Amino acid sequence: MNKEDDMREVELNEMDQEKQPMTGETPTGTEKNGCVKVKVPEDTEVKFTGLSKEELMKVAGTAGWVRTRWALLVLFWLGWVGMLAGAIVIIVQAPRCKPIPEMNWWNEGLLYQISDVNEFSENGLKGVEEKLDYLNQMKVKGLVLGPIHTVQADQSSTLELTSINPEFGSESQLISLLNRAHRKGISIVLDLTPNYEGVSAWFNNAASVAERLKEACVYWLSKGVDGIFLSQLNDIVNTEAWPSVQGMFNKTDGTKKRALMGSVTGLSVDDVSHLLNRSSVDLLLTGLPDPAEPGVRQAQVIRKLYAEHLQTSLGWSLSGRTLGSLASRTPAAPVRLFQMLLFTLPGTPVFSAGDEVGLKAGEKLEAMWDLESQAEDGNATAKGEHTAVHDFFKALSDLKGKERSLLHGEYISLHSSPTSLAFLRLWDQSERFLVALNWGKDSVTMTLTNSDLPAVARVRASTDTENLAVDSKVSVEKLELGPKQAVLLSYAFPG
Repeated sequence: MNKEDDMREVELNEMDQEKQPMTGETPTGTEKNGCVKVKVPEDTEVKFTGLSKEELMKVAGTAGWVRTRWALLVLFWLGWVGMLAGAIVIIVQAPRCKPIPEMNWWNEGLLYQISDVNEFSENGLKGVEEKLDYLNQMKVKGLVLGPIHTVQADQSSTLELTSINPEFGSESQLISLLNRAHRKGISIVLDLTPNYEGVSAWFNNAASVAERLKEACVYWLSKGVDGIFLSQLNDIVNTEAWPSVQGMFNKTDGTKKRALMGSVTGLSVDDVSHLLNRSSVDLLLTGLPDPAEPGVRQAQVIRKLYAEHLQTSLGWSLSGRTLGSLASRTPAAPVRLFQMLLFTLPGTPVFSAGDEVGLKAGEKLEAMWDLESQAEDGNATAKGEHTAVHDFFKALSDLKGKERSLLHGEYISLHSSPTSLAFLRLWDQSERFLVALNWGKDSVTMTLTNSDLPAVARVRASTDTENLAVDSKVSVEKLELGPKQAVLLSYAFPG
């Protein structure tokens, strides 16, 4: 056998192996690895490729599809116009919010008077600065400081309104107090009552010190003081210099208005109203309503002042350097009752140092710092009447600062008797507040009627937590109040 025959035999053998079935054995019964060729059948299924452009155009032009497209288009525009009309109707019929009245910093919360700086803190002006956190916790918006200028009682020749009495501190300490107070959002008002230690606040001759007062106002305002306070305002208002003094405060620095404030005591409500019109001060403390007068008379005084003047110029204070502490002026009723009254009247509440804890005549202001140290130590057994009064005060201050009805809402008298008083504070669609006070010795049932009143209201603050617990619901139509008790209720806008 030649070489060509051998090659031909190898090719035939390979072809035979490819044709053999996959039995795993060779024809002689022995296993042998081999190659297997598998044919995969071709996919013969027809795939849908969609309509061609020409076919789509032909179908789209049929009468059925034309009508369908027009119907969908009409429905879309009808729905859009309907939604637009509905939105317009809702906007037109919805009650519109009343514009917020113009307010300044002294209308946004309570003012706090420190007449005797050394009594408030043994470190004078520096000590006041150290107590700013304490004031900030009570939501104090403004601090009425002093007087702290140099003067000898009843000697006008010694008066130096631009000089700080060294017993109280220095000008640099006052500037430091100003800067830190401003960072905490507290404004500083300086009391420039000339003869604050003498018999007559104006030396019985206000005209004689009017020019020095004008110079002092310019000086301290340039140092960053936010306002000037003057006691016995009716004396200086009648001088020729008053218009120029008052004119200084009509100007602003572009961001914050400077305030001219004053106080009077012993005037009738008619005289107070006349003084407000004549003086044009930004805030006047009147000493009204007199807590010694019947509730009917107090209600008349409040209504008259509210009706004839902007509430932004009404300052409510029952204490001060000449009046004494709030607790001393109202010994027949709990101090918390009159705290509630001052915080809820239309205007600015003004308290003297110690009023927040109910200090009485003869009690030292150090008692306040004792309470602070007890709170820091967590001594629960030390909580007494002063602490309860302080907590009540802070709760009212918090409500005053955030509730529009209490800040600048309308005042509506609901009830008055010789020993009780009730009124409503409301603003637009904000939450409403109902105030009821009874400083008499007997319980009282108040029949309250007003179209705005609901059947029941929620207790927000109460001096009688046993019968009128905070957050409980009480009937409004026949409101029962125990002797020497007060309650603050709230309810939602009825609309």
